[in-house]
Amino acid sequence: MLIDLDMNVPTPSSVRRRGIYILPNLLTTAALFCGFFAIVEAMNSRFEISAIAIFVAMVFDGLDGRVARLTGTQSEFGVQYDSLSDMVSFGVAPALLTYQWALNDLSWNKLGWIVSFVYCSGTALRLARFNTNVGIVDKRFFQGLPSPAAAALIAGMVWVSIDNDIPRDNVWLKSAACLITLIAGISMVSNFPFWSGKNINLRKSVPFIVVIALALAFALGALYPPGVFFGLFVCYALSGYVLAFWRWRRRRKAAARQAAAEATTTLPDDAEDATSSDDPPEHSPLEEDMPPAEPCSDVENENEKGDEAESPGPADDGVASLEPTDDAPPPKTTRTRVKRSPRI
Repeated sequence: MLIDLDMNVPTPSSVRRRGIYILPNLLTTAALFCGFFAIVEAMNSRFEISAIAIFVAMVFDGLDGRVARLTGTQSEFGVQYDSLSDMVSFGVAPALLTYQWALNDLSWNKLGWIVSFVYCSGTALRLARFNTNVGIVDKRFFQGLPSPAAAALIAGMVWVSIDNDIPRDNVWLKSAACLITLIAGISMVSNFPFWSGKNINLRKSVPFIVVIALALAFALGALYPPGVFFGLFVCYALSGYVLAFWRWRRRRKAAARQAAAEATTTLPDDAEDATSSDDPPEHSPLEEDMPPAEPCSDVENENEKGDEAESPGPADDGVASLEPTDDAPPPKTTRTRVKRSPRI
């Protein structure tokens, strides 16, 4: 057995170590920390602080992707790390928050943890589908409700209820919490389109009115943050259903117009048959049964009156009259006998 001693075997020093980009992953780590902090505060019954921590995690989660695209520091590691951070911050934390806040008492125990698990599993499926559909679906719209928006629904609901001193043992509050959590979990795995906002170009100049609108939005949010944030994300969650309904109506109208256009341009076979049967025949049955005319050699007198009619010849069935003139004698006329067919 021969061994080649000149083989180029890579040594640890010759292998290039791949690094990670610090700026976008630092923001992802901050979002992960906020999600973990929200879980800890929910376990300690500090629900308002837990809800605020989820909103802060949303800010960091929106910044890491935007910064990575602007600085050109996108990587596969960053995509996977961001998904794991979203699972903790927008999957586990909101599910535990709504369970500890309103769905963990004795009468709602089983239903509460089932609904919380549906939300958590919906977040995991949503993130997995998003990673596999990168570059396939339209970037202008999300397929299903984004996990940060679903988490904002739950966190906003908790924040508004605590800010308005609504008791936790209220039956209507528990029912609303159960329904919103269930709808948010199902909406994440749905196929309804939700605007992504990725087509916004921050490097492009905008009209001055846009800056004024943003300033008014910040001022309005500062007046009553819980209600403004909760109402904003409720409208966003409903926008996907409204957009899907509008697209369905538009496709239905387009199909109806296309069917009407095809019906007007294409004639059915029955109508063609009826049209062809209404056309008159080229020869009438009487003409086909009529025998040919037989000529006759009888010659009339040249002094016959010109007002006598000449019988129709073999070429036509009409009656022709010849009027004699004073200068020339009348022409010779011949009479042709025609055998007429019996009337039918």
